Amino acid sequence: MDRRTTLKWVLAASAVGPLLRQRDARAYSTLTARGYGTDPNLAVNYHPGELWPLTMTSVQRRLAGILSDIIIPADDHSPSASTAGVVDFVDEWVSAPYSDFQRDRGIVLGGFAWLDAEGARRFGKEFVELDSAEQLSVCDDICDAARAADALREAARFFALYRDLTAGGFYSTPLGRKDLGYMGNVPLASFDGPAPALLESLGLL
Repeated sequence: MDRRTTLKWVLAASAVGPLLRQRDARAYSTLTARGYGTDPNLAVNYHPGELWPLTMTSVQRRLAGILSDIIIPADDHSPSASTAGVVDFVDEWVSAPYSDFQRDRGIVLGGFAWLDAEGARRFGKEFVELDSAEQLSVCDDICDAARAADALREAARFFALYRDLTAGGFYSTPLGRKDLGYMGNVPLASFDGPAPALLESLGLL
């Protein structure tokens, strides 16, 4: 990488800090959906993008998938977060036209920009182009806000939010519920009440 490119990356990295503090989602792209609409029909199985347009770019979605899979990788019991559809969940979340979601949009997309700039500063490549060891080395420095360096505190707050979104998205899917061993959301022909042993343990018998 030549000196001109190196300087450009360093300047970009130094400019990303304010992005992580940016709360206005419109700084990244315009949301076309506005305000609060009618309640969704809970009997309908909506698909991603039906309630409001998804707004993450293909590059952002690729980065979202990589980061989600770092947080919840595939194992012997379940697939990775991206395989379970977490990227669609995150895209829906940051595209929603509500104030709290738009606040999170600024944090998430600002965090993506920081990851790219940090990857370039350390290794001369955007985050998605780093190998897995390089990606993990960046994430290790921001995965715990309590021990993150002062200069990385905003990035650590982004990572904490993204980790929560990844877990929320993954464990609300059928694959995630199966991984937890969750037994709910199953229709019953009849319900005989709590098991007597449970009631006895609670002192209710």
